[in-house]
Amino acid sequence: MPAQLFNPSRATHGMAVAPHSLAAQSAAAVLREGGNAVEAMISAAATIAVVYPHMNSIGGDGFWLISRPGSDPVGIEACGAAAMSASIERYREQGLNSIPHRGPLAANTVAGTVSGWDAAFQWSKASLGGRLPLARLLEDAIGYASHGVPVTSSQSRCVAAKRDELAQIPGFADTFLMSDDTHDANNANNANAPRRLPQTGERFMQPRLAATLDHLARAGLDDFYRGDLARGMAAELATLGSPVALSDLERHRARHVTPMALTHSIGTVYNMPPPTQGIVSLLIVGMLDRVLKAGMDPLGPEYVHACVEATKLAFAIRDAHVTDPDYMDVEPQALLDPAHLDSLAAKISMEKAAAWGQGLGPADTVWLGAIDGDGVAVSFIQSIYHEFGSGIVLPSSGVNWQNRGCGFSLDPNSRNPLMPGRRPFHTLNPALARFDDGRTLVYGNMGGDGQPQSQSAVFTRIASYGWDPQTAIDAPRWLLGRTWGQSSDSLKLESRFPAETVDALCRLGHDVDVLQAYDETMGHAGAIVRFPNGLFEGGHDPRSDGAAVGW
Repeated sequence: MPAQLFNPSRATHGMAVAPHSLAAQSAAAVLREGGNAVEAMISAAATIAVVYPHMNSIGGDGFWLISRPGSDPVGIEACGAAAMSASIERYREQGLNSIPHRGPLAANTVAGTVSGWDAAFQWSKASLGGRLPLARLLEDAIGYASHGVPVTSSQSRCVAAKRDELAQIPGFADTFLMSDDTHDANNANNANAPRRLPQTGERFMQPRLAATLDHLARAGLDDFYRGDLARGMAAELATLGSPVALSDLERHRARHVTPMALTHSIGTVYNMPPPTQGIVSLLIVGMLDRVLKAGMDPLGPEYVHACVEATKLAFAIRDAHVTDPDYMDVEPQALLDPAHLDSLAAKISMEKAAAWGQGLGPADTVWLGAIDGDGVAVSFIQSIYHEFGSGIVLPSSGVNWQNRGCGFSLDPNSRNPLMPGRRPFHTLNPALARFDDGRTLVYGNMGGDGQPQSQSAVFTRIASYGWDPQTAIDAPRWLLGRTWGQSSDSLKLESRFPAETVDALCRLGHDVDVLQAYDETMGHAGAIVRFPNGLFEGGHDPRSDGAAVGW
C-alpha cells in the first residue's frame, strides 16, 4: 500500500461524497435533518450543477443506481433522446459530414437530468417514506446561484482553455466570463460590458439559474418539460436554431430500468444498462476477477497491464455493440455470462500489450454517492458531455444545454446513427457493489473513456486488495486513450507510479506518457463503504474540489 497521505472519512450515521465539497455538504445536511440518501442526492445534484458549472448542468442527462437493503437495486435512466426533427438528412442538407460539437446543432437532444431528480423524488416518497419538500432539497443550490460561490481553479482553467472555442456561442460569454461593471456585479446579462476570464476565488453568481431553480421548487420539477419553463426554453432553443422543440420536451420521461449485475468473487457488482457504457465497467471488473492475483502490487506493472488489457477488450465490445437498447444486436446481460468472461480473460496476454487506437475523447461529468443510516445507497452521475456542453446558455433560464447528441453519427450504417427519438450512447455509468460479507460500496468517476478505467482501479484496490476508499482513490491512476482535449491515444500514467512500473510497461509494448503527480486528466473519483456494523468509510479525489462528508 502506498504512503497514506489522507485518512478516509469515517462516520456513524451516513455519508456523502462529491467532487465539490459544497455538494457533499448539501447532501450531509439533508441526512442530518432526517432525509434519506435519495433526498440527499437530489440536493447534492442541484448544488453541484451550480457550483461546478463547467462539469455539469441541469441542461444535461443523469443516471441513478439505488440500493435498498432487502430489495434488488433499481436504476433511473434520465437520458434525453434526439429531437424528432433531428435527422441525418437535416444535417446533410446544411453541408455537414458530422454533427458539430458546439452550438445550436450540437444541442439536439432533450436534457433529461431534471426528470431523473423528479423520478427519484417520487420513488423516495413512495418507497422510502421521503418527507422533505422539494423546496428544501433545492434550497442550497438556489442560494449558491443567487449569492455566488468562489470560482474553483478547475473552473478557471477550463474557461481559459475553452474561451476561444466558445466565446461566440450564444450565452456562453455572458454567463461564464466575468464583468467588472459595478452594475453587473452579479454576472447577469449585460452584453455590452467587457468580459474577462474568471479568477480562482472570486465570486461567481448565476441569478437566472437561481430564478429557474426557485421556479422549479415552487412549480415542481415536471415544469421543466411540461410547464411554463418548458415553453420558454423551447421558444429560445428554436430562436437559436436547436432542433429541440416543446413537443420533444413534453414527450420525455425518465425511465425505471433494471441494473446490470455481475457475479463476482466478492459478491455482486451493479451498473447501468445501455445506452450507457456500464457494461464496459462490469466487463473489466469481471475479467480482472479472473486475472488479478493476490500477490500483485496495485502500483506494479503486472496489475496496471492487466487492467489496461482488459479495458481494450471491453472497449472493443462496447464499440461493436453498445447503443440505444432498442437497437442493440446482443443481449447486454449475456455479455456478463461467466463462460464469456472466461473466454475474454483468456485472451489477455501478460507478456505483451495488444494493439490499441482511437479512443472516444473528452467528456465532463460529475459522480456523487450517498448512503444513509438505513443502508439506502445511491450512486449518481450527471453530465453535459464536453466542457460546457454545447456552449449554449438560454438567455432567460440560464440553462447551459448539453451536446451529448454530437456523439451520433451521420452515417446511417454506423453503430450510433442520428435518428429522431433515438437515445444517444452515454459514457456515464454509476457503479455499486454488494459484498458477500455485508458491505455496500458506491463508487464512480467522471471522464469519458476514463470512467470505467478509474472504476476498475478504485474497485479492485478496495475489493481485491483491501485498501480503504481514500487510499484507493488517492493512489496514482492511469488512462488509456484521449480525454480532456488530449490528441494522443497513449497510456497515460501519473508520475507517482514507481519508475520500475513505467519502464516495465514500456517493455511490454505500451506507448506511455507520464503526466503530473495528481492530474485532472484522470477524472474525479469517489467512493463510500457501509460496513455490516452500520459504520461508514469514504474517500474523495484530491484531483477535484470535493469532500467525503459524514456524520
